[in-house]
Order: sequence, then C-alpha cells, then structure tokens
Amino acid sequence: MNYQEAKDYLLQRAKDMGLELEVLATEARKLELDSLHERLAKTSISSQGGIGVRVITNGKVGYASTEEKSQEALDWVITEAKENAELQTSSEAFLPTGKNLGKSDLIGEGLSAPIEEKIAAVVGLEHNLRQDQRLKSIMMTRYIESESSTTIASSNNLDGSYRNGFSGVYGVFVMQEGESVKQSFDIDVSKEFYNLDPTVTAQKMIKNAARALGAKNLQTGKYKAYFEPRAFSQLLGLLQFMLNGKTLLEGKSLLADKLGKSVASKLVNIIDDPNLEKGLASRPFDSEGTKTKKITLIENGILKSFLHNSATAKETGQANTGHASRSYKSSLGVGASNFYLKEGAGIKMDKGIIITDLMGVHAGVNPISGDFSLQAFGLMVEDGKEQQAVENFAISGNFIDLLQNISAIGDKIDWTLFAGIIGTPMVEVSELSFAGS
Repeated sequence: MNYQEAKDYLLQRAKDMGLELEVLATEARKLELDSLHERLAKTSISSQGGIGVRVITNGKVGYASTEEKSQEALDWVITEAKENAELQTSSEAFLPTGKNLGKSDLIGEGLSAPIEEKIAAVVGLEHNLRQDQRLKSIMMTRYIESESSTTIASSNNLDGSYRNGFSGVYGVFVMQEGESVKQSFDIDVSKEFYNLDPTVTAQKMIKNAARALGAKNLQTGKYKAYFEPRAFSQLLGLLQFMLNGKTLLEGKSLLADKLGKSVASKLVNIIDDPNLEKGLASRPFDSEGTKTKKITLIENGILKSFLHNSATAKETGQANTGHASRSYKSSLGVGASNFYLKEGAGIKMDKGIIITDLMGVHAGVNPISGDFSLQAFGLMVEDGKEQQAVENFAISGNFIDLLQNISAIGDKIDWTLFAGIIGTPMVEVSELSFAGS
C-alpha cells in the first residue's frame, strides 16, 4: 500500500471497530554532501517515514506506530493503540473536529537543482574559506538538504497534507593569528537552493570568526550588553520553553501566573507565525489538523498567550493556538513554528559589550526561577566601534530582569537553527553583570 491507501484502510478499520482514530504519516529525506581538499568527499542520503495512530476509546487515548504499510502491520498498529488506550486511567481524551484541509506545497521547486550544482556549492564554500591566510584548518564543510511531508486524517472528517524543506551550507574551521587560535562554526540556510551563495557565506563566516582572534580577558563589572542574533536566539529558545502549554501544565514555567501582566520591556513583541512566507518551519495546520495562524505571545511586553494544542488548551481553560506537535512515533506535544522577536527601530551602539555567542544555555539557566550564569564570548565597544575581542567571562542575572531591561532592538531579523527555528534582531540590554578577571 501507499500512504493514501494505508490511511483509508485504517479509517475504515476504525469505523468497523467503533473507534475514534487519527492517522499521522510523515516522510523525511535528507541529503548531506561533504567537501574535503576542494572535492566531494562524502555523500549521504537518508530517508525515514512511518504511520502513527492516535486512538480514542471511552475517552482514553492510545498511540502506536509502524514503518510498514502492509495490511498485517496496519491491523497490528490499530490494535496496539486500542490496547494502549485501555490501559490508561484518564478518560478525558478527545479528537478535535476536522475538515478537508487540502494539499499544500510550501517549497515547490526550491530544492530541485541538479546534484552537480549542490556539490559545486559546498566545494565553493571550502575554496572561498581557504582564501584567507589566517585559516589554519578546516574540519568540515557540508551541504545539507531536508525535505519532509506530512499527511493527517481522522474519523472526525479531518484530511490534509503539506510539504516543506530547506537547504544550507555550514563550516567548522580553525583560524590563527599570531598565538591566538579560534575554532568557529557557522551556517547559512534557505528555503531555496539558488539563494545560497558560497562566496558571500564564506566571507561572512571568516569575518565572524576573525573577530575573536586576539581576544583579551574581560574585567568584572556591569556593562551595557548588545546581543547578536546568534546569541539572543539561544535565550529565546528558553522563552519558547516557558511559553509552551505543556511546560505550563507541568508547573515548570516561570511565566505560569503572568498572563496579562508585564514580563518584558515595552519594546518586546514575541510572535509565532506558522504561515510566514519562506518560513523554514511554516505549516498550514498543526499535528492535530488545527488550522494555523500568526499569534502574538508577548505584545509590548505584556504576556498575551501560551502555545497550546487542543488538550493543553482544555486543561488550562485557554484558547487552542494550533501548536500541536508530534511525529508519527510520538505522543501529542506542543511545538512552536517560526518563533521570533519582532524588529525594532534599530540600535546605535555607544559603549558596552557585544555578546557574539553563549555556551551551555540549557545547563546554565534555571527555567523555573529564571536565574542564569552563562559563559560568553564578545567584543568590547567604545564610541560605537568594535575595539577588542573579549573572552573568559560569564554573564549572570535573572531572565525576566533581562527581558525588562531591553532598551533597544535592531531593525533586521536573522534566523538561526541553533535553538530551533528562531528569528531575532540584535538586542540591547541596558545593564548586565559580567564576571571576568
């Protein structure tokens, strides 16, 4: 059977068995091309897919999945899910009412370039990196490509599918100037292959890495902080965790009692937009078939909403925001899509520290208290100009205090994959504690 035939078979079996059923089928394809000594060194093509079912019987929910599409496998998966449901104690599960959502292709021909051109892109990246005399070694230059498709249907009239994907290049390399040696990792991604430019990307990577050469120890004190997007996106990953409806129900969110209250500077607007044009994580509907829409989570510093699926929304008495998330193998969760801090009027730097990168965010932050102490890397700023790379320091404080002390926001959003699909401009924080030498 193909996925369409398997879906139809499962829905009919559920009807015959008197079960409510949701079918989620996903397929993913990945391509990796490595360049070494300016030639193709490795090609990796992988694919994964399967069918997951969610069964509701007498208000109890059960899950099961299979990678096979034979009749025997499909009979097993629906029986297994039914038996798993019967073992549960809670009897409040339900499937949302669905409708025909159609088919959406969010990537089109974006990844359809010939393989020879993709090889040329990664070889070109390595070649351009090697043009800088400060380059000491290259550990990896890689082209990556990811394409996925999702199909969902239920006994409650739900039916829909969509396809998305992206491509990118990244490099891991070492630069040296005098006695100063620094390792760097950088990446550039796009929904469309032809938007990648290995020459421009290599220049950006070299520039970002070279700034750290000759770094000096930073003196302990309080400074104005300028977070670059790569660094601030890691903190937004923490905020995303706090805004998750499942985190809220588990009592792990620092923002649990803050709905309708000020949690950040009035300059701060946090948005999740599943329908963002060219968004790497765009989707027309969530993993329950709820149609997605743009939602403002924090507006002018005021907490307006958490991210919810149908179950977390019901349990909290809040609105379902269309953020159900699961793979065919997993149970129902909550997940963001294109999550970002809205751009501001811009930043005019005067004196302080540019924070270029953070280390150990997950270990260095308490998500319940919001207290943090994080190793960081940066650049000293004097009279609005970068003066000196600095290192061997940590930033510390409370996450809510940091949000409330945001004093300016840049006017251009950069998207990163370091903590999920997260977008942010540069962010200025009026004062922050730095522990150095």
